[in-house]
Amino acid sequence: MAEKTDKVPNFEKALARLEEIAAEMERGDLGLEKMVAAFEEGQKLVKLCSSKLDEVEKKIEMLVKKADGTVVAEPFADDKN
Repeated sequence: MAEKTDKVPNFEKALARLEEIAAEMERGDLGLEKMVAAFEEGQKLVKLCSSKLDEVEKKIEMLVKKADGTVVAEPFADDKN
């Protein structure tokens, strides 16, 4: 039996799977149990993607370079307004 070495998908794979799930659900041909299972999987993938994006945002905040070459921590631009 082959072991699965990539138990946690990377961001791109998780996002691609999330898009597949959305398409399956939008088609409307899933039964109730499969729809609930797809929704649960989607929720886990959303949490994973959100977590990875938060992690990257924190790294960006720490690695912003000033014009003089110094590296300073600055907040990531927030476009929520």
